[in-house]
Amino acid sequence: MSQEKLIALFIDTDNVSNKYIDLILSDLASHGRVVIRKAYGNWTKDGLKGWIELLPEHAIQPIQQFDLTKGKNATDMAMAIDVMDVLFTKEVDIFCLVTSDCDFTPLSMRLINEGKLVFGYGESKTKDVFKNSCSRFLVLDSKLDSEQSQRTNPSKLKQDTKLISLIRDAIDLNSDDKGWASLGPIGSFITNKSSIDIRNYGYKKLSDLIKVIDLFKTKKVGNQILVKDIKNEDSEV
Repeated sequence: MSQEKLIALFIDTDNVSNKYIDLILSDLASHGRVVIRKAYGNWTKDGLKGWIELLPEHAIQPIQQFDLTKGKNATDMAMAIDVMDVLFTKEVDIFCLVTSDCDFTPLSMRLINEGKLVFGYGESKTKDVFKNSCSRFLVLDSKLDSEQSQRTNPSKLKQDTKLISLIRDAIDLNSDDKGWASLGPIGSFITNKSSIDIRNYGYKKLSDLIKVIDLFKTKKVGNQILVKDIKNEDSEV
């Protein structure tokens, strides 16, 4: 049995709504045990009252950070310092950065360079530079939409060139001489090469997403789901 992964959770309350906390914690529960839970903000601000009410319920430690200069806040710096302290003093496998602020991109990249997994959680306004710096990134508002059965239209999926290219590359690298590739290696390739999270498109499983895109063909053999790019259809006997 694999060892349980330890997770450190850091929340930038200035840049993410408190309504997503249950979603975040539920998602993390499937990946390991959250041993550090910290939320950063200037708690004297009225706008953070929603967070203040939720923190005790979820055993999240509030870290007070006053705005030292008008128009700016020191929350980002305080959070970054604590993350680096944990990196070098605690046994943590996954760093969870809850923010929609791309200023945390260098921090995420540093954690990756130290061999850590970085799970990013933010809203759709988050810039791609931060999303791509994470091991995986979950768009919180899209996830809530998907739970209300609002899935990305198949025609729009086909227009997502990054997603389609990833799937095709994964099939090419893992296919047999007839062009069929097992779904497992396809998913591993996508996870290792990109921060794309399938749930951002409103689908719980990669197989569900692939099946609705008419660029690919699927079949089940035993317990395996095999996928083929229809461009290679002529290679099938």
